Amino acid sequence: MQSSTTAVQSSSVSMRPLFSLPVIVAALGYFVDVYDLLLFNIVRVPSLKDLGLSETDISIIGGRVYNFQQAGLLLGGILWGVLGDKRGRLSVLFGSIVTYSLANIACGFVNDPTTYAGLRFVAGLGLAGELGAGITLVSEILPKELRGYGSSLVASVGLLGAVVAFFTVQLFDWRTTYFVGGGLGLALLLLRVSVLESGMYKRAEATNVSRGNFWALFSNKQRFVRYLRCMGIAVPTYFVIGILATFGNEFGKAIGIAEPIQPGQCVLYTYIGMVVGDLGSGFLSQGLRSRRGAIGLMMGLTALFVGIYLFGGLSSTSAFYAVCLGMGLGIGYIAMFLTVTAENFGTNLRATATTSVANNVRATTLLTIPLFQALKPSLGVIGAGGLVAFLCFAIGVWSLATIEETFGKELDYTEL
Repeated sequence: MQSSTTAVQSSSVSMRPLFSLPVIVAALGYFVDVYDLLLFNIVRVPSLKDLGLSETDISIIGGRVYNFQQAGLLLGGILWGVLGDKRGRLSVLFGSIVTYSLANIACGFVNDPTTYAGLRFVAGLGLAGELGAGITLVSEILPKELRGYGSSLVASVGLLGAVVAFFTVQLFDWRTTYFVGGGLGLALLLLRVSVLESGMYKRAEATNVSRGNFWALFSNKQRFVRYLRCMGIAVPTYFVIGILATFGNEFGKAIGIAEPIQPGQCVLYTYIGMVVGDLGSGFLSQGLRSRRGAIGLMMGLTALFVGIYLFGGLSSTSAFYAVCLGMGLGIGYIAMFLTVTAENFGTNLRATATTSVANNVRATTLLTIPLFQALKPSLGVIGAGGLVAFLCFAIGVWSLATIEETFGKELDYTEL
């Protein structure tokens, strides 16, 4: 009789917390994050051309500027994660948005590549704090029965930022698009004034337990392996974004598609698929009552579309972009893997782990892209892409097979 009553209570959990201000603000924060993060990728060529660079310099210096942004993400992932556990989730949400909003506005005034690179580093530093802190806060304030839905809502709204960025660039010149991104961030800052701190964090703050110790993630073998698994399950996602979508023009040519493939279109369709996938993956995990089951199905779907992309004999641009949409659908478990990360660590290390994992995964392109480029001369574009894909999915499958199931896990605890 007691189990029946519990089941009734579980099935009648109110969905109202999903539409609370912290969840809405986290979703809008991720929206601005994605917009600003992808903006340089989209305006790289026109902005550097406007600064007077040659086609050769645009390729070389453009890559350097992008690496400065990625370096900012890596450093910021650690900085904001530690700050989130030491000073609170809200300190990150406020500090990060001020940092990247002002940096993006300043990007609209640049006149030389050196300043541009420095500002993209600062923007990357700020952008590193947004998603991890938002998912941490949402995971802690929502009832355990709603955490999957919460991650879906945050991700699906957030990923629309990529679509809006693409169309904003079509409407305005590159300098104006940076002003728009910075302005959106500062407007969001006004909404954040009313958001309250996580109750779990406040309880941890009242204890003497060490908070935000980044090195604690490495000092204990079991904890370190847990940290690696959280990163590993997401490695295939940024392989798709960083290589297959970004270098879609090279793959289209290698496959033999007559009409040139536009990388911007590949990125656009991939992100549209991700919006749908991230919305669906949360509901899938709730229906299966399993984070691992949902991620496993999404990873399998991704592998299927990657196989079609590389070896399916695509012969038209429409088919190519449709497969990009399918790959985006498959990798739509980005917020889900961050929810799993938040559920794997205690309150005193949760923001540190979640925020750094988010940006470490983004930065895996610093390894996969050079590997892809190094393999191309001997294996060709398709062979190189296939081998890197195999390595990324092998890491993903191992991580998923060995990681703890965290669906419904209580999160109000600290790590020793």
